Amino acid sequence: MAKTKAKSVNELSADELAVRLRDLKQEALNLRLQRATGSLENPARIKQVRRETAQILTAVTAKKSA
Repeated sequence: MAKTKAKSVNELSADELAVRLRDLKQEALNLRLQRATGSLENPARIKQVRRETAQILTAVTAKKSA
């Protein structure tokens, strides 16, 4: 399943990757704030967002070097 997700990330354009990265960073901020206030319902989502962010950054780096 992870390979399919990574493949779909690699198929996105640079602009789409930038938008997705911005959205993930905003979501990570919101999750951190929720954790600090004690209202976080799904702590596993923090790890998911971090991994997705890393996948996006990897794809952006690969596109720049290609």
